[in-house]
Amino acid sequence: MSGTTTTPGTAPAAPVPSAPDGPERRLFWAFADCWTIVRRDLTHLVKQPSLIAWQLGFPLVSVLLFVYVFGSAMDVGEGVEYTAYAMPGMFAMTMAFGFMNTAMAVVIDKERGVTDRFRSMPMSPSAVVTGRGVSDVLHAGLDLLVLALIALVVGWRSDGGLPATLTAFALLLLLRFSLIWIGVYLGLITPNQEAAGNLFAVAFPFGMISSVFTPPSAMPDWLGAIAMWNPVSATANAVRDLFGNPMPLGDSWIEQHSLLMAVVWPLVITAVFLPLAVRKYQSLGR
Repeated sequence: MSGTTTTPGTAPAAPVPSAPDGPERRLFWAFADCWTIVRRDLTHLVKQPSLIAWQLGFPLVSVLLFVYVFGSAMDVGEGVEYTAYAMPGMFAMTMAFGFMNTAMAVVIDKERGVTDRFRSMPMSPSAVVTGRGVSDVLHAGLDLLVLALIALVVGWRSDGGLPATLTAFALLLLLRFSLIWIGVYLGLITPNQEAAGNLFAVAFPFGMISSVFTPPSAMPDWLGAIAMWNPVSATANAVRDLFGNPMPLGDSWIEQHSLLMAVVWPLVITAVFLPLAVRKYQSLGR
């Protein structure tokens, strides 16, 4: 029998309305749970000095290695100073290699049972993935700041003006943001930390077979074609242009439209891998 149960001599109790579960409330909790994950990741960063030291040390070692050690023997043509050519490429490469950190962090959380614990909690199913994305963008911003300060110390300058310079850094973060979803997806499908270490075999050619350190025109034709169509090359060439740094460019369509492709590539990567990462997270354990 349906209805409200009453005690003799008392008035019927009014039914308690259930909390609304409309789109606005789901959207609110998606943002709130995402921010909780971001706070958790940032707290872990502060409590791990070794990770901060790595983030500060890697850009410094990279600049010393590629600009001062290899750079003395590099000639990119057209009288372009190698530091002016290499530093924007270093910015792009640092953003590209960052997805390895994302993949490793996801694998560690999965192995330690943190991911399963999150999945058992009443929280937005997308929060773990999107929270990881936001926190990694903040980490990338710190990497970029450190690398930019190092670049200024070694003599690199942006001659493109403040709006163009800020746009260039925004494009670098956009590249990092898109590659985060590749890192999350790879972390979710990788069984353990040992296997995750092998992902460097994917990251290394992705960052190096590009226009980061040398123009594609100086490479063999087949390798230069791969380098030209690499998303890292598009961002590297676009930020060189925005920074006002001189650079030798070929006549190919992709090189002449690097600014356009520095936006299109990240959007395509995000459109493909963000849904894949969320779907894979939701299907864990099934």
